[in-house]
Amino acid sequence: MDEIRMRVIAVANQKGGVGKTTTSVNVSASLAMSGSRVLLVDLDPQGNATTGCGVDKNNLQASVYEWLLEDLPLQQIVQRCSGGFELLPSNIDLTAAEVALMQADGREYFMRERLNAQAGDYDYVIVDCPPSLSILTVNALIAAHGVLIPMQCEYYALEGLSALLDTVSGVQAHANPGLVIEGILRTMYDPRNSLTRDVSRQLIQYFGEQVFRTVIPRNVRLAEAPSHGLPAILYDRTSRGAVAYMALAGELRQKHKQNDLPE
Repeated sequence: MDEIRMRVIAVANQKGGVGKTTTSVNVSASLAMSGSRVLLVDLDPQGNATTGCGVDKNNLQASVYEWLLEDLPLQQIVQRCSGGFELLPSNIDLTAAEVALMQADGREYFMRERLNAQAGDYDYVIVDCPPSLSILTVNALIAAHGVLIPMQCEYYALEGLSALLDTVSGVQAHANPGLVIEGILRTMYDPRNSLTRDVSRQLIQYFGEQVFRTVIPRNVRLAEAPSHGLPAILYDRTSRGAVAYMALAGELRQKHKQNDLPE
């Protein structure tokens, strides 16, 4: 896909349980099914994206830890996943990376340097961030061109969004002025719930076009897919969740195509 330069997207929200890993896995699969070359980086020590892609996180020869801290080449670590994308896997070893990074010079820039040197063959790099504003998340934001923010339409989610946007502003001001908000993604969306509708309206009122048109519904098949080690599009491509993530991938690609047009 020559019209798309490599684009690094950090999927971030310090609040857990908002569909961050589900979004990372399914956006990666949907972009790959559309013809893009995609790398999914599991940057969460819990390794849920790794498991959700059908990879045994407890039996890795090497992981994102060796890539970040020991500069082991990307292509010696990545694993090919069902759906046509590649995965840089993670496990609990990554907790030690947080400690090591805190003591390293230039600790915020490790990921950007590694990706710039090694990931040029990909159209998209999707980074599943941990549910915290840690040094790993900061590394992802500094490496990224954009940040995709999944959130549930509930009251406390708005408070969490404010903290994340403050962090993004700090990264823009001091380390990555080109970082943009890819969009705010409404997940586990249930239109029958009045609070869901109210929060959704507030998001659109305050953030306008930064809110994706696509919403991700509450969907049983979407929730079942990780236990089978598959993205939803391979587990049940006709499910509402799979269809929604394909729509989101289309929305992303269209946005980037427009942004890459010459002036």
